[in-house]
Amino acid sequence: MNFHSIWVVYRKELREWLRDRRTLISTVVVPLLIFPVLISGMISMSSVLIGQAQKQIPKVMIIGGEDSPDVVAALRANKELEVVPYADNWKKQISEKEIRAALEIPKGFQASLENGPAETIQIDYYLGEIKSEFGAEHVESSLKSYRDDVIKKRLAASNLPATLVSPFETKKNNVAPPEKVGGASIGSFIGYIVIILSMTGAMYPAIDLTAGEKERGTMETILSSPVSRLDLVLGKFLLVFSASLTTAILSVTSMGISFAYMGRTITTNSGNHLDMNLGLASVIAVFLMGLPLSILFSAALMTIALFAKTYKEAQSYLTPMTFLVVIPAVAAVMPGVELTPKLALIPILNTSLICKEIITGTYHWNSIILIFASTCVYAVVALFIAIKMFQRESVLFRS
Repeated sequence: MNFHSIWVVYRKELREWLRDRRTLISTVVVPLLIFPVLISGMISMSSVLIGQAQKQIPKVMIIGGEDSPDVVAALRANKELEVVPYADNWKKQISEKEIRAALEIPKGFQASLENGPAETIQIDYYLGEIKSEFGAEHVESSLKSYRDDVIKKRLAASNLPATLVSPFETKKNNVAPPEKVGGASIGSFIGYIVIILSMTGAMYPAIDLTAGEKERGTMETILSSPVSRLDLVLGKFLLVFSASLTTAILSVTSMGISFAYMGRTITTNSGNHLDMNLGLASVIAVFLMGLPLSILFSAALMTIALFAKTYKEAQSYLTPMTFLVVIPAVAAVMPGVELTPKLALIPILNTSLICKEIITGTYHWNSIILIFASTCVYAVVALFIAIKMFQRESVLFRS
């Protein structure tokens, strides 16, 4: 191994890489500018749309209730609901978003309140449609208020205190620090973004330095130079790794700035602002955990792209790998997926999970050491395979 030769190869590839618009766009522009703008726009738009949906008075339909005038009157008197006339196609109207919900009042409901047994009012809505779900919540809240009024009247008629209905109150109080609350909101998302952009940042340089060289006919020229195969592959690898690392650094930086800004504009249900600042310690820790993963991506992408003869063919080879990376990265974002010793050995998933913990300010050192060490082993294996593939003529000059 000749470090001077590796440096010469790296400097040569770096100069060409800086001249390539495609790699600069994927490595610098996307993580630094476009992605934060998109995320800020989506979060802002979501906040506006949810706020509008909550303020909108939902249209609901009452099915039955002819013999229960009191509950119908209570529903009509609720200013948070707009009761529309009955129609036989009420299910279709809910599905087509003409009304938000419907409630089926069973026959003899009001009489059952006096004599029993207890009846059930069914609320029909469109699951997954946010305005319909809000409408169903308004209906349920109105029915609960009516139920409480009925109980209070019965207690008053029996000269009993209304506190029998609710002998005590409950109150939720957050005791977690603001930075942990904000970190819990964005922790899993940060890990996902770092992983995806680390891979995409390395993808185009890896293709260009392997299949791109073959397509341009410059691979033979490079191999005929006095530089050894080992120095050549390490020089190329360092360039791909630099691209991946640059993308990861810029993505974390831009995300930190974006979330710090959005934390002042997004409020919780209690009216508090979310503290979404990424501390310096968290940024450094996420960066260090991403180092071996960037090595793994760089070596693996180079190895796969080396089997292709053209740039386009290499892209078709690497597309399935994108799904292999996205699936575990998304799995870490899903609620209920927690870091365990077994998951700590699964590449990509383990890094995403530990990044989620780090962003919230939780440092499980045993898991951090295990994940960092195991990812380093995977990265070394991938780099070893890449070096071996560069030494095989059948791969370099595949016909």
